[in-house]
Amino acid sequence: MFLLGQTVGKYQILSNLGSGGFGTVLLARDTWIDKKVAIKVPHRQRADFDELLQEPRLLAALDHPNIVGIMTAERLEDTFFIVMEYIKGESLEAVLDREKSLDLARALTYGVQILRGVEHAHEAQILHRDLRPANVLLSESGAIKVADFGTSRFLEKSHATTVIGSPPFMAPEAFQGRAVLASDIYSIGVMLYQMLTGNLPYFSPNPAQIEKLVAQGRCTPPWQRNNQIPREISDIVMKSLAPEVSNRYQHASELLDDLTTAAEIDHTASEMEDIRRRLRAREVPRKGFCWHCRKPLHSRSDTCAFCGEKQ
Repeated sequence: MFLLGQTVGKYQILSNLGSGGFGTVLLARDTWIDKKVAIKVPHRQRADFDELLQEPRLLAALDHPNIVGIMTAERLEDTFFIVMEYIKGESLEAVLDREKSLDLARALTYGVQILRGVEHAHEAQILHRDLRPANVLLSESGAIKVADFGTSRFLEKSHATTVIGSPPFMAPEAFQGRAVLASDIYSIGVMLYQMLTGNLPYFSPNPAQIEKLVAQGRCTPPWQRNNQIPREISDIVMKSLAPEVSNRYQHASELLDDLTTAAEIDHTASEMEDIRRRLRAREVPRKGFCWHCRKPLHSRSDTCAFCGEKQ
């Protein structure tokens, strides 16, 4: 590990920005061009060189304003590290720790930017696998940047095969090592839920209990926790959190379309009726299950015949 004040090649180490399960991120200055950069030093320095290059190769395939950009990867003084753009600001996790929940407009603005970055990654068949507030950075200008692709994979098969992620943000299939692109959408749904309500849809100190709760899919809709949330937006979040992959948004672009539409309207009665029509027009008639009692619903039914809950 590099020491504060140390100069490694052309990089002067300035401070420690944070450390996670896969590496430590340092603030450094490129002394040649006098520019601050972020340096990520993976913990597993003895890993195969191709494995070390996996994250920078993934990042090199991406170029989007809502994804932290890569500058280069180097090995100096027997230490491998990745040089990335430095985002001056704070993580979404820090924002939520301080503010608990966000107002509707801000939550939707952040959600749309996260989705734009993830949509770009998904178009390249890159599955993030660890989307959570700690890996979402908010710059001083207000721009959102999705970070930490250390656990990401090119989706060369139908699904990823390793159990990786943070339990409160993992989709049911991710616990089984069968993550797909829709698993990232589930994680974004959890972040939207947390931004809107100040709570996680499911939480327990025991990961096995979280897995059980997630599989059951019985979380309280956001509008019931915060009556300022329009039902249409609450429904969008709940669809993102559907325990069955087939009932969830299949592509980031689909969720982005609905969320963008919802974010652009002024939530008055007449315009809400318009958004209801537009969102319902996207729905494909199919049988499903009541979110409350889990009993079967008829196609197009908006009220459960068993418990009377609106769907």
